[in-house]
Amino acid sequence: MDKIGLYAVPVVISVIAAWGALKGTDIFEAFKEGARDGITSLVSIAPSVIGLVIGVNMLTASGFFDMLCGWLSPVTQSLGVPPEVLPMALMRPVSGSGSFALLNSVFEKCGADSEAGRIASVMAGSTETTFYAIAVYFGAAGIKKTSYAIPAAVLADMTGMLMAVITVKLM
Repeated sequence: MDKIGLYAVPVVISVIAAWGALKGTDIFEAFKEGARDGITSLVSIAPSVIGLVIGVNMLTASGFFDMLCGWLSPVTQSLGVPPEVLPMALMRPVSGSGSFALLNSVFEKCGADSEAGRIASVMAGSTETTFYAIAVYFGAAGIKKTSYAIPAAVLADMTGMLMAVITVKLM
């Protein structure tokens, strides 16, 4: 089984090169054009991603997320959301890696099989890193007006989080 992973990339590259050669495509020119397009996309989305990363780091370092968790905790506990899950739920729409680090801390604190661990797992699987996705995809497409997309996406995340709680409690 280890051999499959070892040979997968060279085999795929060889098949693509052979297919291109059979079709009469200048493979190196196609590669250069793809690389040029990739760099152009990178340059167009970099400011959005950099701004998002800086914003997340500032909010985390300033203690804003902890303060927000303190304010929201009474409301979310009345909805049945364990307090250990709230930081991950708040971080999830903003940062995938940050939310998975918080998911791991829920596992370490409560256990992966605990109610909090299961709710956090379902939340992680049923929500999106909304602001990252909007920054990257809208930035790449050159879309400037996100007036309806952000509220709709945040509402979808909130629905996914609430349904994660309900689903785990019912199961």
